[in-house]
Amino acid sequence: MDTIPKADQARTLRQYGAFNGLGLWTLYQREVGRFLKVWMQTVFAPVVTTLLFMTVFKLAFGDRGQLTGDFEALRYNDFLAPGLIMMAILQNAFANTSSSLVQAKFNSTHVDFLMPPLSPLELTLAFLGGAVTRALLIALICGVAIQLSGLANLPIRHIWPILWFALTSAVILGALGIAGGIWADKFDHLAAVTNFVIVPLTFLSGTFYDVKVMVEPFEAITHLNPIFYMIDGYRYGHIGVANGSLQIGVIYTGLLALGSTFGVWAMFRNGYKLKA
Repeated sequence: MDTIPKADQARTLRQYGAFNGLGLWTLYQREVGRFLKVWMQTVFAPVVTTLLFMTVFKLAFGDRGQLTGDFEALRYNDFLAPGLIMMAILQNAFANTSSSLVQAKFNSTHVDFLMPPLSPLELTLAFLGGAVTRALLIALICGVAIQLSGLANLPIRHIWPILWFALTSAVILGALGIAGGIWADKFDHLAAVTNFVIVPLTFLSGTFYDVKVMVEPFEAITHLNPIFYMIDGYRYGHIGVANGSLQIGVIYTGLLALGSTFGVWAMFRNGYKLKA
């Protein structure tokens, strides 16, 4: 039987260094292609939901929505729009990673990304990259649609908070989605995280109202909610006014993004609920 000389074998085998960039890019493309393949459900539907929220509030309040304190000079819809965009970022970043991993576990296709020469860090970056791409794409489309439709005015007062809080928020919720997808044994577990953690924290974080209207100790408790800082910082980028401290928000979200990324890396490294 003919054998391939060792010199030829060395030329035909793909060599990987300390970082498998090609593998990471391939998995990232898979994650992006997965949600783009069903874009009506994963992109168009969240945009429509956000626009429906804006339309309902505009029809309900018109220009009569009253804000007090720091936001007194603003129209209510101009205040509301950044919060709704951030809510779409959070929900879709979580949904992208959690659904991907749960479906892979149920279909026993998770070996497709465990067997290739991908390190835990590369797996983490690829899944988070897909979540961030979907979240930011939806945020961009929502912002353009709201502005062009006249539902609200979305100026860009400061670009850095928009980019920082959109990116860190997508990373944090994407990492939470990975952790939830690995942990969940059925879709009901993911629904519990969404219904009893993400939605309450989002609705009680100043998305629809100025948190200063809350009485103590609830206003102080709100300032412990990380989603409050995500929405408040992102809103500041558009309207130039914030409820809380931007410095605390930047540090808080930055540490959460790093910590959640490290936690997901540890889960992949240990093979929690992924490796027999």
